Amino acid sequence: MVDIRYLPYLGFLAAVPVGAALGFALPFWGGAVLALGLAGAAIGTYDILQRKRAVLRNYPVLARMRFFLESIRPEIRQYFLESDHDEVPFSREQRALVYRRAKNIKGLRPFGTLKNQQAVGHEWINHSMLPSHIESADFRVTFGAGRARPYSASVLNISGMSFGALSPNAVEALNIGAARGGFAQTTGEGAISRFHAAHGGDLVWQIGSGYFGCRDAAGRFDPEAFAEKATGDQVKMIEIKLSQGAKPGHGGILPGAKVTNLIAEARGVPLGVDCISPTKHSAFTSPIEMLEFVARLRDLSGDKPVGLKLCVGHPWEVFAMAKAMIDTGIQPDFITVDGSEGGTGAAPAEFADHLGAPLREGLMLVHNTLVGLGLREATRIVVAGKLISAFDIARACALGADTCNMARGFMFALGCIQAQTCHTGNCPTGVTAQNPRRYKALDVPDKATRVTNFHANTLATLKETIEACGLNHPADLAPEHLMMRINSREVRSAQSQYDWVRPGELLDHNVPHPAFAKFWDMARADSFAPVR
Repeated sequence: MVDIRYLPYLGFLAAVPVGAALGFALPFWGGAVLALGLAGAAIGTYDILQRKRAVLRNYPVLARMRFFLESIRPEIRQYFLESDHDEVPFSREQRALVYRRAKNIKGLRPFGTLKNQQAVGHEWINHSMLPSHIESADFRVTFGAGRARPYSASVLNISGMSFGALSPNAVEALNIGAARGGFAQTTGEGAISRFHAAHGGDLVWQIGSGYFGCRDAAGRFDPEAFAEKATGDQVKMIEIKLSQGAKPGHGGILPGAKVTNLIAEARGVPLGVDCISPTKHSAFTSPIEMLEFVARLRDLSGDKPVGLKLCVGHPWEVFAMAKAMIDTGIQPDFITVDGSEGGTGAAPAEFADHLGAPLREGLMLVHNTLVGLGLREATRIVVAGKLISAFDIARACALGADTCNMARGFMFALGCIQAQTCHTGNCPTGVTAQNPRRYKALDVPDKATRVTNFHANTLATLKETIEACGLNHPADLAPEHLMMRINSREVRSAQSQYDWVRPGELLDHNVPHPAFAKFWDMARADSFAPVR
């Protein structure tokens, strides 16, 4: 008896003589059957003879259908099976919100909310019976108020995405959109490319451990190369990247085959040679040295605001930075807190899922630390990590943020469909592709308009939210405005749900907050290592 597993293979074998015979009477159809039979027979024979995949040897030809269906499973799930609220990592509802705002389509919802407001964890912001009136949605926050060249930033800006991670057309469209909308684009650690600089949009130059764009031949920081670019009018602030949310503590390598002429030009690295981002900086090794590096970049840039970007890890390291601020008198003008829910082109699954503090916990630790030392007014806090809506911005501000950065939200505005192929070079929309045949499909003028629209419409909704609360600026939001459901019968405000340090309280060395009680004395200004 013939094993049913081999029936498809045997069917193709039988099609060969059938097609040959049929060809005499019906040449076209006979040729088609013959060609199909030969192709299937060849594939089946190969499957039986190969030794790498047991499933192919046991199910010649038939098993290939399994591999095909498995390859399109994400698309099938995304388009036909997932609900509007399944976050993988962004839900269909979240993506649709961005698409509508980018296209200037009203994001109104008929027939009421789709969310279960009795679910544990549901959050909302309390409104006022006396709403306010705000003239403009162009909310601004000043960075480096005491500097020679301070920067008045929008409350919403583009998070760090490098040229190389994004395509040339994507970077250019973001910069045009930022220039039109009056907000800033963070370069990512891949330096300032010609596509960042082409249209004059405000830039936050991110300096990573590879010092791309300001490095010498050995990969060390080059002050002259830095000063040449940092003093330009387009660069508004400098951000020293210590770590990022999606893969904190993880370096990176761009294989030499992917180091094109344009990438080599932007990063200041040799063409065709592996481009390495070390896991840590070589310009400093201690909290004090790090702050001295902040001061050095400030001087070299013409006294522009300089800040730090990190995903919070060991609490004592954050406390060590804070103690170094007290000892040296040097404060960063801002700290960007990146949550572990942030995105990247590719990260080890363990890093993306289980390393680093989520945004809320990281934000509150940094905010409480600065408040407790009386340093909060001089150091702004920027946050990033899976923010997408005006409510996300309002919630972050209520928990202590001054401004917010978005990366994937602006990628959706460019047309990203969350195909999750960023690391393959096969992005279907050209947002992350480096292949000209793919990224040239992304129309720069049209996508730039969508970037501007998304920013403007998101802030317009934020304005309406702030007005409904009876306030005048997102900075007026406080923990008591944010409510959360604890269980089926209880709700709490963020003010009562979390521990908050009072201004200057850390200077008294008697803080009941559990994190400070446990880890504060382990921190030292001259080392990131804990005191045991």
